[in-house]
Amino acid sequence: MPKSEVTNSVRRLRFEHGEMTQQELAERVGVTRQTIIAIEAGKYMPSLPLAFKLARVFGLGVEEVFQLEDGYRKDG
Repeated sequence: MPKSEVTNSVRRLRFEHGEMTQQELAERVGVTRQTIIAIEAGKYMPSLPLAFKLARVFGLGVEEVFQLEDGYRKDG
């Protein structure tokens, strides 16, 4: 079974949304700046509610912010 890895676009999205700082994003979703740093670095996987909050800040769906790289294709 292939190993699954979740990647994210949080850093890129912050810059695309007015060069939002890590602190600004953290305050908007109710976490610390250190949590945002860890998420962007791929060292911390957010809870599902936090993933939804992050996606909403950017006006996107969760799968547009977080990507599952598992070797499987959706179409079979």
